[in-house]
Amino acid sequence: MTDEHEGRRETPLAVKLKDRIRRTGPLTVTAYMQACLQDPEFGYYVKQQAIGREADFITAPEISQVFGELIGLWSAVVWHQMGTPSRVNLIELGPGRGTLMHDAVRASRKVAGFANALHVHLVELSEPLRKTQQATLAGCAVPVSSHADAVQLLSRRDLLGDAPVILIGNEFLDTFGVDQFQFCDGVWRARMVGLDRHGDLGFVAAGASAGPPGSVPATAIPREGDVFEEAAAGSAFATAIISALSQTQPFAALFIDYGHERSGFGDTLQAVEGHRSVSPFFAPGETDVTVQVDFAQFASAFRTSGGELLAVDGPVSQGEFLGRLGIVERASRLMSANPAKAAEIELSIARLMSPQGMGARFKAIGLRSAALPPLPGFD
Repeated sequence: MTDEHEGRRETPLAVKLKDRIRRTGPLTVTAYMQACLQDPEFGYYVKQQAIGREADFITAPEISQVFGELIGLWSAVVWHQMGTPSRVNLIELGPGRGTLMHDAVRASRKVAGFANALHVHLVELSEPLRKTQQATLAGCAVPVSSHADAVQLLSRRDLLGDAPVILIGNEFLDTFGVDQFQFCDGVWRARMVGLDRHGDLGFVAAGASAGPPGSVPATAIPREGDVFEEAAAGSAFATAIISALSQTQPFAALFIDYGHERSGFGDTLQAVEGHRSVSPFFAPGETDVTVQVDFAQFASAFRTSGGELLAVDGPVSQGEFLGRLGIVERASRLMSANPAKAAEIELSIARLMSPQGMGARFKAIGLRSAALPPLPGFD
């Protein structure tokens, strides 16, 4: 990605990061992303109300109520696969404004007994979003608890009891940092974030060879300048989350995110402001900094962490996943019940399903206790 100095904002976090680099040296890309998103003073997730048509980006649950409804019904089917336990913990990671969970709980009432068994847990770092979630889910008539850390929650038997867990993460995996490596002069070197000749934030190469990144496919032959992204933080999360989930039987998880199914070369680091892509150095702390999810790396990390206790379903495209859940049929019923909004509903479903857009660019991956059958949408 080309970094442009013109128009950059000297945000408080940019000043803080420049001072940090002058004192301790360049940052890994993972460290830079974590600071941009989670810095306790100026991090994007700590301070910003990021989601919505008037904000920086919009997620699938905000595009159509059908998305959240299908996730709710998906959860109810998984509950049946688990044997309809009298209590089940439905956990959402990064629930945004609470829209997905609101629609999911409403739809779940169509499945006898499921809503009565539910205890909803929302894992959210952003205090502004926590307040929005509380307002969105007020009156939903199921217990709702808020938490700041997923691994801590999953490790707390006093909070979850012996009840099984259904875990949902929509546009959550992309928040984990990646380490970047660049192939230069015949060797791999770590790509870092430092200060350029203008004294601005930018990419710099580490002097010493880093050796080949462990996740590079054996058949991939790098060319001069190629960049490879390794999801070190994501792999650590996978290990921690599976370790915590393994204390609960049965369990199931669903992650949907923007990314690719096979590992390959490319720089996917970007920032988003006002629904447009900008340089990751454009306004640190005031833009959403993300990467595409490498689902091959996550699937490998999940399998390695889960061993014989875990099965991995997918990944499959979002369009294929939602199609198998019956999105077209549900949308048709919704259009018949709301003829004045039929065109709007049709457009929103097309946006979720389009092979040229979210339908192909977003992928779904499922995790489950090995004893459970394949999860809905993957079989």
